[in-house]
Order: sequence, then C-alpha cells, then structure tokens
Amino acid sequence: MTTRVSTAGNYSAVLANLMAAQARQSQAGDVVASQKNGTDLKGYAKDAEMLTSMRSINARNAGYLEQHKQIADKLTVQDLAFTQLQDSALGIRDALASAVASNRADTTMQELQEHFRNAIDSLNMRYGGKYLFAGGAVDTKPVTATDLADLTAAPAVSDLFQNDDYAVKSKIDDATTIRTGFLADEVGQQLFEALEAIQAYHEGPNGPLTGQLTDDQADFIKAQLGGLDDIHDRLITVTAQNGLLQNRVDQVADDVGARQDSLTGMMGDITDADMAEAVSRLQMAQFSVQASAQVFSMLQETSLLNFLKL
Repeated sequence: MTTRVSTAGNYSAVLANLMAAQARQSQAGDVVASQKNGTDLKGYAKDAEMLTSMRSINARNAGYLEQHKQIADKLTVQDLAFTQLQDSALGIRDALASAVASNRADTTMQELQEHFRNAIDSLNMRYGGKYLFAGGAVDTKPVTATDLADLTAAPAVSDLFQNDDYAVKSKIDDATTIRTGFLADEVGQQLFEALEAIQAYHEGPNGPLTGQLTDDQADFIKAQLGGLDDIHDRLITVTAQNGLLQNRVDQVADDVGARQDSLTGMMGDITDADMAEAVSRLQMAQFSVQASAQVFSMLQETSLLNFLKL
C-alpha cells in the first residue's frame, strides 16, 4: 500500500496542531490572569451543579447577614427607648418619694409631667422613619397624649394608644423566626394608668398636690410607690428581653457568617485555580505553540515545490 504525501496535507495537519496549541495557550492565559478555573459554569464541568447550589446558599446567607444588621440596629434603638422609659418610671417614683420625705409637693406634678413627656417620646420613637412600637401601623404615632390632663380627659387610658396588635417577627435563618417588635400599649399602659390615678387625685376633691401635703395626700402617694416599683421592675424585664433578642441575633449572625466563610472556601476550592499548576500549563502551552510554529516554518522550507525547483 502506498501512502500519499502532499504539501497541502502536511500544511493542514501542522496548522491544526498550531491552532490547537494557541487555543490551549489562550485558555491557560485566561486561568492565570483571572486566577479562576473557568469564566462560567461550563468551565467547572462535573462540579457545576454543586457550585450552583453553593452559590444559592451563599446568596441566601448574605441576605440573612444583611438582615441581621438591620435587626441589630433596630433592637439597639429599642433598647434606648426602653432604657429611657425605665428612667421615666424611676423618675416618677423618685419624685413622689421625695414629696413624701419632705412632706411637700411644690414641684411634684411638674416633675411628673416632664417624666411623662419623656415616656411618650420613648413610645413614639422611630427607626428608619417608622414608629417602632406602632405594630403594623408604622406611619401612625402610637401615643397621642401630650399632657397629664389627657389621661383623665380620655374615656380610658387605652384610648390614648393607637398601635394595632401586630407584633413584628423576623426570620433570622432558615429555621428560626423570632418576635422582635413590641407594642406601645403592652409596654406603657401600666405606667400611664398609674399616672392617670395620680392626675385624677390631683384634680379631685383631695387635690391639688401642691405645697404642704395633707395626711391623706401623703398616704395616697405612699400607696402609689409600691405599684410604681412593680412597673419599673417590669420595664427592666422588657429591656432584658430586648437584650436577649440582641444576643440571639448576634449568635445567629456569627453562625451564619461562619457557615458563609466555610462555603466560600469550598467554592474557592472549585473555582480558584492552582496558580503553580496554571503557570506550568501556560508555559507548556507556550512551548507547544513555539514548537508548532517552528514545524510550520520548517515545512515551508521543505516544500515539494522547492525540491522540484532544484
């Protein structure tokens, strides 16, 4: 059998090798430049499905982490509001205790008014332009009262609260949803009712609570102190509950962050190139291109046409 050798056939074979070598060089160069094994999922072959799943989980974790920041900020503002409300309750209690100790109430009602306004400001506090303790009615001021007289003017103290019954809940990971919202009436109504009783007494036949205290007035004030202690303790408990929520969110954020770091590392094992190997492949590809080009050049010099010219 005779094998036919032709210049065109040789050129075709060598050119094909040269083009393949150039393609390998280009691919190796892309890997070295990007430090990635591929530019899309096709570049990861059998790991593409796993990588897609990992990226989906990673994106969800990133969403949770962003949400954790927002929840943490909100809980911090709530802590400020509860602390201020707690201070108002303590200030009211201390003003009454001072009146009993001195047997005078010269400025007691003015002090209570100031503490009442601070309590209102606490319950009407906003975060992100929305009222924190309004429930779902985030654009409605939860407390409409401004003065102690409003407490006795209203049909009931509860009428001064405009929040609804929706308590905000937040999903902090795939399996955990917690209540992060508090309502103005559930937090502040007891304090308002205590102040309403004092204001009613002040406006009643045994009032006003000014100047020298009568025995009846002193006894009435003493009777209020125990209830105010209970209210203050309850507000401390609410503040502590908010603090526990802060700790829970921080712990979950740490766990999600750790999982995200681990997942990022696993994705990197798939997508990130071994640079030593990538550089070695690039060098080999460059050598292959050079060798193919040299063969092509030599083939030109050894063309059958050249032999025929001799």
